Amino acid sequence: MPKSHGYRRRTRSLLKSRQKRGLSSVLREYTPEDRVVVRIDPSQVKGMPHRRFQGLVGVVKEAGRRTVTIRVPVGNKSKTVVARKEHVVPLEGS
Repeated sequence: MPKSHGYRRRTRSLLKSRQKRGLSSVLREYTPEDRVVVRIDPSQVKGMPHRRFQGLVGVVKEAGRRTVTIRVPVGNKSKTVVARKEHVVPLEGS
């Protein structure tokens, strides 16, 4: 059987379902310059960011109806991540 190179490969321990999330994660409103944490919800496949961004803190550039555009520092660069609201939680204490 050929080796799989899918989008979710090697994520068995990274994307374990820890707990159920309610509607508050989807109904929360974000404004530009809010600090958020990328926390991937494995039960929602649509709008899922790449696994390399799991747990990183970023700044909201733009907030839409269903998606959030986030500026995430990765090394010496700043990457732009577009994710659905299910995969983003606000940073505590900011």
